[in-house]
Amino acid sequence: MEKSNKILFAELPEALVEEMLSKSEQVGDKLYDAFKEIQNNKARLREQLEQKNILKKDTELPYVSPPTTCGIDGSYAVEKLLATDFVACAAVSIEGLTPPSEKRFWEKPYHRVFIYPEKHDPDTGTIIRGVMMEMELELAAKAPHDIVFLDGSLTTPLIYMNQAINKMLEWKNEGIYTEVGEELEKRFGGFLEDYKTILESSRTDKMWVSLPKYTTRRELGKMFNWPSHYDDRAVLNTILLPSEFTSPIPLEKPQQTWHLRIPSNEKKLETLKDEIISAITRLYVIYYRPHNWTPVFRIEIASSVAENNSRIAILLQGLKYQSGTPGIIEPYPLYIADRMVKHLGGAIPAFRQTATRRMTELHKGDIGEIFFSMHGYRTESGR
Repeated sequence: MEKSNKILFAELPEALVEEMLSKSEQVGDKLYDAFKEIQNNKARLREQLEQKNILKKDTELPYVSPPTTCGIDGSYAVEKLLATDFVACAAVSIEGLTPPSEKRFWEKPYHRVFIYPEKHDPDTGTIIRGVMMEMELELAAKAPHDIVFLDGSLTTPLIYMNQAINKMLEWKNEGIYTEVGEELEKRFGGFLEDYKTILESSRTDKMWVSLPKYTTRRELGKMFNWPSHYDDRAVLNTILLPSEFTSPIPLEKPQQTWHLRIPSNEKKLETLKDEIISAITRLYVIYYRPHNWTPVFRIEIASSVAENNSRIAILLQGLKYQSGTPGIIEPYPLYIADRMVKHLGGAIPAFRQTATRRMTELHKGDIGEIFFSMHGYRTESGR
């Protein structure tokens, strides 16, 4: 540990490190005070859930055999070069632990990828993130599994896509046409159809659910007036015992109405958009702790799942089966998918090197100019 700290702080002034370490101890004091507040009131908070009949056990639900599952995740990266930006995004679909294995036809490939050079622009990341969301939802809609796990909130695609479409249309109004913008628009119709399918989960033989790791929503906190410095998931981590879950409650409504801009005046797209926004207003959330070695999962589901105890039983059984390995604190397929896509940013320099080598093969002049133009300064990435 001492050796690791020396490497970590090697480039920082000693006085700065000492001051930051002392301030970190003060932060620890503040955090512990907040933590103790929840611990001291744990019994009262649990009683509130029991009185409202919100606290349940998975053994109360009908028994079901373990369902087939898969997890979807994606990431994007923008590497800033001297002459251009190198942009890439990818999404992957990973099957859950076997058995059980899905026997129905699963269309290959189980990934989507986009990579292209673009002109310098600080908003390229917004567009490529939208393309990434389109790819994730396409894979999710095509997966034949009983349960499809998505990383993040079910509302995240709407937020990211609205930002991406706004920026893409702003570029077009300025006469700027880019490959990443064209890719976003080309996939947009399919994105709306896939998103509607996922949000409604109307098929009884499969469901799509989201498990955000980070959230600020406080549906239960506002209902019971819990301390505002902790979100629901953080509070429930101290309350829920293994195999306990909360009854479905409506997703917290935003202060403003949901909005999604459409890049054209097609009536079909407008209809799909309205159906998507309507479905988002009918989403529900469940909190579930499958084992003592897992944190509480926040699970966002469609109303068609929330109103059917048999489908909830399948969902919880799938989560319990896919989080049975101590040390992996999220469902197995999401964990593997997340590990895979996180390597995209680190792999960009290798893709750039391959492109640079190809350019030197084609160039008849001074290759030094190519190496200068393809010099990378930094890589911005995200999911």
